[in-house]
Amino acid sequence: MSEGNESTTRRGQWSSRWGFILASAGCAIGLGNIWKFPYITGENGGGLFVLIYLGCIALIGLPIMLAEVLLGRATQKSPVGAYRDFSCKGSPWVIPGWIGVMTGFIILSYYSVVAGWALHYTWLSLQGGFSGMDAEQISSTFGSVFSNGTLNLGWHSAFMLMTVAVVIGGVRSGVERIARILMPLLFVMLLVLLGLAMQSDGFSEAFSFVFSPDASKLTRAGVLEALGHSFFTLSLGMGAMITYGSYLKKKEDIVSAVVVISILDTVIALVACLVLFPIIFSFGMEPKAGPGLVFVSLPIAFSQMAGGAVWATVFFALLVFAALTSAISMLEVVVSTIIDETRIKRTPATLLCGAAIYLFGIPSALSGTDGFAGEGFKKTTAVVFGEDQGKNWFDTFDYLASNWLLPLGGLMIAVFVAYRAGEAARRKGFEEGTRFQNLYVAWLLLLRYLVPIGVVAVLLHALKII
Repeated sequence: MSEGNESTTRRGQWSSRWGFILASAGCAIGLGNIWKFPYITGENGGGLFVLIYLGCIALIGLPIMLAEVLLGRATQKSPVGAYRDFSCKGSPWVIPGWIGVMTGFIILSYYSVVAGWALHYTWLSLQGGFSGMDAEQISSTFGSVFSNGTLNLGWHSAFMLMTVAVVIGGVRSGVERIARILMPLLFVMLLVLLGLAMQSDGFSEAFSFVFSPDASKLTRAGVLEALGHSFFTLSLGMGAMITYGSYLKKKEDIVSAVVVISILDTVIALVACLVLFPIIFSFGMEPKAGPGLVFVSLPIAFSQMAGGAVWATVFFALLVFAALTSAISMLEVVVSTIIDETRIKRTPATLLCGAAIYLFGIPSALSGTDGFAGEGFKKTTAVVFGEDQGKNWFDTFDYLASNWLLPLGGLMIAVFVAYRAGEAARRKGFEEGTRFQNLYVAWLLLLRYLVPIGVVAVLLHALKII
């Protein structure tokens, strides 16, 4: 049986531990590292925000990731089946599994649109970059892209086709193979850009901005944003790590693997800051540029650099590769669940899920227009959330996923593994294959007490209670 038609009778597996690590790192390393983390670091003053974020990764994110991988490897099932097998038939605990699948479905629907912007900017860079354009023209380019529904639909279609083409190949021939190609390539491209940044006048200022704590620049909201982003960047709470863990052999050391994945994810995020901020500072721009840091500020800087078109092409291609490795994991969660729950083969399952996500993403691609997904949708949400809370389709589902579904998914996996799973099964899942058995108690204490407190704080912040 070919892996492209794998079913539950022959579940795919990673060819090696490093295949799992690279695929999982690709799952975690995406737009959240190279686009979102640098701009929220800029908005929250750098240094101290970064330090708190690192603490959140170590004390909150890593324990949850380990719980997800443990659940997947122990059951050899996707999220719904994993929760079911670790509880009992008919248990309401399958609901968190379905919520995770729904979260991956929703995020990929609009994530594909953002990846489409990166594809478009790569194309613009290949055509000569932004040379000959002044800052005002470059700034207006992103607004023009966002409001062009036809353009967004085209790139959304292209990116979803790329994602489906990989996932349809199966675990080894599709997901793992592309991770083994794209992840090393991504690392090399990022190091090349870091070498460029280190030669710029703004590197020392950028290094100080990222690594020098300044308590006056950080707010309580910034602390909670650092905590919330630790879920987003590690792809927690949506079943991706449960699914990837389900393709692991029982003998693999999941403790050290999860630590390596978390370190790779964090290093990439920090290096991305050291790539972006030196360029920004060298040209006298503000690090507080928000989401426009990558799609507005950087193109302006590239337009003023020698060989700017080449550097712009490398950077935006890097962004596309990072987006693709994450998108693959989100689609794989949905596809794996459909295969497990219905026993249909991979090819039709992938085509069905890819088509459904693509259709649900169309309104996100049209959110910059005046139609039902844009201004029309804002009026509807303003009635529901208050006059100043109107959001288009894209922003509504981004807010729902980032502020509610991901933290809720993280809370449920922590509570389930820490309190619902039996001690014998939980300990065996942690200790099997690892030489770090002595960390079991510390991990369980974090999962039982600190993790729920941190996640509840994120949820209360979303409710504007704290």
